[in-house]
Amino acid sequence: MIDVHTIETKSLGDRSYLVTDGEVAVVIDPQRDLDRIFGLVETKGLQVTHVLETHVHNDYVSGGLELARRTGAAYVVSAGDDVAFDRTPVSDGDVVKAGSMRLTVLHTAGHTHHHVSYALEDAGITTAVFTGGSMLFGSTGRTDLLGPEHTDALTHAQFHSVRRLAHDLPAGAQVYPTHGFGSFCSATPTSGDSSTIGQQGKSNPALTQDEGAYVQQLLAGLDAYPAYYAQMGPINARGAEAWEPSPPARLQASALRQRIDAGEWVVDLRDRTAFAAGHIAGTLGFELSDNFVTYVGWLMPWEAPLTVIGESADQVADASRELGRIGIDRLAGAAVGDIDELAGDETLRSHRVADFATLAKEMTDRPVQVMDARRNDERADGHVTGSQHIPVHELADRIDEVPEGELWVYCGSGYRAAIAASMLDRPGRDVVLVNEDYEAAAGAGVQLTER
Repeated sequence: MIDVHTIETKSLGDRSYLVTDGEVAVVIDPQRDLDRIFGLVETKGLQVTHVLETHVHNDYVSGGLELARRTGAAYVVSAGDDVAFDRTPVSDGDVVKAGSMRLTVLHTAGHTHHHVSYALEDAGITTAVFTGGSMLFGSTGRTDLLGPEHTDALTHAQFHSVRRLAHDLPAGAQVYPTHGFGSFCSATPTSGDSSTIGQQGKSNPALTQDEGAYVQQLLAGLDAYPAYYAQMGPINARGAEAWEPSPPARLQASALRQRIDAGEWVVDLRDRTAFAAGHIAGTLGFELSDNFVTYVGWLMPWEAPLTVIGESADQVADASRELGRIGIDRLAGAAVGDIDELAGDETLRSHRVADFATLAKEMTDRPVQVMDARRNDERADGHVTGSQHIPVHELADRIDEVPEGELWVYCGSGYRAAIAASMLDRPGRDVVLVNEDYEAAAGAGVQLTER
């Protein structure tokens, strides 16, 4: 009996898999923090014989090379990928044998040129396929990560790759994608938590539309993706170094202020409403939740020194783990404890928090300046009438466009608006964070401009 264990990384919207026949194990697309995998291996008494990559990843630093080194496993990577380390190269039609398991390599170009999927056989029957960034749940992987000169060809290739999977594999085969659970590697939003080849035939746009309609829809849906993606491919191609989370140096109030005054990034990990209630001037609010690592990696200049403020050592450790997954290996320092004590003699800054109902009331009484911090694709579906649109990932370069005085900031959930509010917070601006899902705006009476 072959078992598939899912190792989910919600903060990046990705899944890794450990597949075992009860004695040996194959790991597919592992993240960099390997303790989760080793815990599973040790608990079940398994031997890892193979580590498989579906592609050179663009949204996280792979733990595959280090896992293979530590276990003595074969590191299986597409033969077409230009990498700087020894690996077991595979091409379309090759078979990886591990214990009683057989995994057939299927070239499924689209997300990348040399992307492969792995079809798993159990007692001679194909029971599952690991699709990486090819067939996702009700979607496919985005095709623009290698540059605009490749996007059109990769989009057509993605269509045919997904069609191939549907044609060659049985309808009952389970689909196990790496991306599509909030990852920006998905071309369009995904749906569901599990699926089969047959079910995808009814919901996947590459299978329900003709090629022209699929290509047009995918290209139209592509929007900005995190800036740190540009660093991930090269790191993975040369082979990531071993990494273990380690506690950063502890800082006191004076050292914290020195770093802020020097223009360094100092990020407050606390809940967005706690940050709004009181924070040290010059710090940025990135609540430690599922979106944390994506937006720090997106907005922070790459390799800039990063200091964090946390309520506890555990909170700092969690942030360090998240950041290590995208190659931010070392924090420059951390300040831990009560924010009033960390501020020393300094007076804390604060800003208001409100909901859409309050915004609606204010807008009926007087002119109100409103900023939309969402992406272009979200804005296109509707927005608060009269709002200024600056996506949060563009705000640092466009901050001079933001007017002084009172400014209400919203996004899709409040998370990005809170980041934007912290970036905008300064004397001369009275920032108000709209801390509510955008879906609530219509029911709250806010005037909206729809598509």
